[in-house]
Amino acid sequence: MLLELRGVTKNFGGYAALADVSLSVAPGAIHAVIGPNGAGKTTLFNVVSGVLAPSAGTVHLEGRPVTGRRPDYICRMGLVRTFQGVRLFPSMSALENVQTGHFGHARGEALSTWARLPWRESAFDRRSRERARELLDLVGLKGRYHVRASDLALADQRRLEIARALATGPKLLLLDEPVAGMNPVEVNEAAALIRRIRDSGITVLLTEHHMSLVMKISDVITVLNYGRKIAEGEPRVVRGDPQVLEAYLGRTEVN
Repeated sequence: MLLELRGVTKNFGGYAALADVSLSVAPGAIHAVIGPNGAGKTTLFNVVSGVLAPSAGTVHLEGRPVTGRRPDYICRMGLVRTFQGVRLFPSMSALENVQTGHFGHARGEALSTWARLPWRESAFDRRSRERARELLDLVGLKGRYHVRASDLALADQRRLEIARALATGPKLLLLDEPVAGMNPVEVNEAAALIRRIRDSGITVLLTEHHMSLVMKISDVITVLNYGRKIAEGEPRVVRGDPQVLEAYLGRTEVN
């Protein structure tokens, strides 16, 4: 497995945001984690990405332990995430935002640019710019390279954040509510983008409240409720699970 969680628990005082959660993500999959508000989805992402250390349990990436490691270490190992609230550099261009992801991942090469003559572009700078353009094209921002991030619409800002994450060269991309605030057309475009990312060889783990999107693109769905895993399987299996219908959808049958 690419990612494995075993018995992960996260306590905040006397409250268990996650309780004994085990989860495996296979290479090449689109794996969704769903659940009602307060189910523990974002806490799980925070533990996996190193933002929070678990109270108990282990996290392994490609069989290597990353439990409690710093986010930058986990990123260099090939796991990167986006956030529900977009976190860009607003005064920088789209191209510059994506290049920061490349610089952060290839720190040794980036440092070498300090030794170059100021009027000459280094090979690293050139590759970084070219790769940033490729990624902006991939996410649907072709020709918007020099637009300031703050001037982009919300859907385009989310695309830009994904491009910046991809610039780190991940094996596993975590998407936290990637279509929040999008209209139906933008949601369909996001679905196609997520599939393109998976088809490029990058595994995707996402949390999302947009159930139609989840059911449409996911290979496997894990369902959390009150910090515990209550169901897991293919969309058709999860869709008909009585516990899921009761806890997440609030009803006992699906039309």
